[in-house]
Amino acid sequence: MTAAPVRAAVVVFPGSNCEHDVAHALARLGADVSLVWHTDDDLGPADVTVIPGGFAHGDYLRPGALARFSPVMAAVGRAALDGMPVLGICNGFQILTEAALLPGTLHKNRDLKFLCGPCEVEVTSTAAPLTRDLEAGRRLQVPINHFSGAYRCDDDTLGSLVEGANIVLRYVRNPNGSTADIAGISSAEGNVVGLMPHPERACDPLGATDGAPLLASFLAAGADRAGAGR
Repeated sequence: MTAAPVRAAVVVFPGSNCEHDVAHALARLGADVSLVWHTDDDLGPADVTVIPGGFAHGDYLRPGALARFSPVMAAVGRAALDGMPVLGICNGFQILTEAALLPGTLHKNRDLKFLCGPCEVEVTSTAAPLTRDLEAGRRLQVPINHFSGAYRCDDDTLGSLVEGANIVLRYVRNPNGSTADIAGISSAEGNVVGLMPHPERACDPLGATDGAPLLASFLAAGADRAGAGR
């Protein structure tokens, strides 16, 4: 019997601009994708959830500050608490920190310039859904596209991230001044992941494909959870 496709909920806010990129990349990898509007209070039948990049609510106040109050974020919080793999990409990462589903904050880039281009990252932990099927030390070319992408946290939080193997990706050459070269982290429980680079923009054989293993790993974690009856 053929296994049912992984069901992926992609959350959309006013100002999101990468939801269709994410949906296309996940569909290419075999997922059944649904777009979920920010005013919905339920994610629907989902095995994984993705918050894509963009400028949710115009990034007023600061990126993600308003999005955290949208009704859908209560559903995302419940899903995360229940162990569902949740991924925030770029603005989605910012939203997850604002919603306290991930520690730390995202600040303006070191040189106060918008950054857009290829970036090399290294897998530093395989304890998260995004990297569980990759090997530590593997380097990937995944593009960045942000102005407020410098991850910041206090020393205690950094120590906890290191001790818990929750630093998922590091920049090989830090483009934005992020603390400890951090490009992506996971929650203490491991199932919630945020990263600034855009893996969905490196999933096409006509261009770049280094983002595909990350998203495939994320979907595989959702498939395992669904198979376990969760």
